[in-house]
Amino acid sequence: MSKPWFLYMIECVDGSIYTGIAVDVAGRYAAHCAGTGARYTRSHPPLRLLGYENHPDRSSASKAEYRIKQLSPGEKRRYAASLGLGRAET
Repeated sequence: MSKPWFLYMIECVDGSIYTGIAVDVAGRYAAHCAGTGARYTRSHPPLRLLGYENHPDRSSASKAEYRIKQLSPGEKRRYAASLGLGRAET
């Protein structure tokens, strides 16, 4: 059985929203905060973790990430608000 993957959303200090996937949300968020995460969060430091959701595998999480990245900033904020700090598999 494979590990679950998570889609997570971070609000950056400039108000932008970063969306990513990981198997360890806390560890990945810590990496973003330390400046060793994604290139985007090195130049747009994280302010807070908005939420995350569970996916059964990497493929499912990647598809969800792509779908979220296509949303407008307002739609991303509404989606992030629906997540809270965790949500069951979608």
